[in-house]
Amino acid sequence: MKSNNSLKVALISLGCPKNLVDSEIALGQLQQAGFTVTFDEHEADILVVNTCSFIEGAKQESIETILEVAERKEAGSLRYLVVMGCLAQEFGAELRRQIPEIDLLIGTGMVARIGWICRQYLTDKPDQLVWINEPDFLYTEHMPRIRATLPHVAYVKIAEGCNNCCSYCLIPRLRGKLRSRPADSIVAESLSLVQQGVREINLIAQDTTAYGQDLPSDQDKLVPLLRRLAKIDGLHWIRLLYAYPDSISRQLLECMAEEPKICNYLDIPIQHINDNILKAMNRRSSRASIESTIELIRQTLPGAVLRTSVMVGFPGEGRKQFEELGDFIAAAQFDHLGVFAFSPQEGTQAARMPGQISPKIKEQRQNEILRLQAEISADKNRQLIGSVQEVIIDFAGRAGENSIGRTFGHAPDIDGAVYILPSSDIPCIGGQIYAARIVRATNYDLFAQILN
Repeated sequence: MKSNNSLKVALISLGCPKNLVDSEIALGQLQQAGFTVTFDEHEADILVVNTCSFIEGAKQESIETILEVAERKEAGSLRYLVVMGCLAQEFGAELRRQIPEIDLLIGTGMVARIGWICRQYLTDKPDQLVWINEPDFLYTEHMPRIRATLPHVAYVKIAEGCNNCCSYCLIPRLRGKLRSRPADSIVAESLSLVQQGVREINLIAQDTTAYGQDLPSDQDKLVPLLRRLAKIDGLHWIRLLYAYPDSISRQLLECMAEEPKICNYLDIPIQHINDNILKAMNRRSSRASIESTIELIRQTLPGAVLRTSVMVGFPGEGRKQFEELGDFIAAAQFDHLGVFAFSPQEGTQAARMPGQISPKIKEQRQNEILRLQAEISADKNRQLIGSVQEVIIDFAGRAGENSIGRTFGHAPDIDGAVYILPSSDIPCIGGQIYAARIVRATNYDLFAQILN
């Protein structure tokens, strides 16, 4: 029998990069509590599953993953199963009643205590197995963190929670109200990451453009924060993800235009374009405001790369409203686009709305938008053939193999990639940035040759 101090722990992180940061903090806490962290889940004694429940598909993936791990525990290849994150926060003790193989349930507000909770469980076998409180956790630069990203890439969560209260979304209930980190904390963390070899920082939050709205100081706002981050020596790219379209200001765009380290890339989830649907979603945006924002972005940042996400099949979306969305996407020409089929979340306003759309129609509409965007993406990629782009190498290929990288227009994990054709003269090194000429394009990926 292993002693508690020699137990190995691994973590499966599901969902978005915001969840991944929680996973990295959790691993740091577990290591600090005396556990040995491994990235090979099959050699772990304790397996933590960090769950997502943003949409029905994410919930299903989380439950299936928990059940798979539970089977391994029953087979004797795993000793303990810990479930954390949004699914734990949403369902609490009910989840453990349904899946009794779960040893511990830890909500989103208890991330910083996961090491202590696991240590106490193994030492004292306490009665309390469900640790759910108010979702008020906000990490600091002082918390131990074991990054699970590539060595040269990091996510920095600048805020937690959300005040937007969209009618389809559980995030305010699962993550709490908006809580912004002080700018000093974010800058200190970013400095530390760069000292560890990070060259690209992706700023994330439920709504990055809401950063600082809950803090009194003018210095704890997004533009002053970006100015400070851009002064960090050794940091090459800063990218903004999850920017609410109504909060994108001229001041922010001018800052991006003036600071070469800030990627001319914006992720602006619009969700829909029909005014009635946007109102039912409880979005602050209107068609006019979205169009005005996109026009302002393209005037201020010529050549900016735009990503968005949209939702089809929201209650009350008729064929006319759906076609309006498709026509807008065709006209707006987003570089990258994700499309979700509406899934009713228990406890939300949208789940109780009349005019629910059948799953078959939602799937058809989702596929229509995907086909439309594939054509747009292919055309935009073809326009890049012959151009010279900066490419950061994520995976260096061996002799005779392609290396894989990204331009400033590709966020890690969610956008396409640049495949660097092998060259006998210039071997690629992971984390390094090269000038590369684009020679071929597919719908979502580019192929290039290194120039120097």
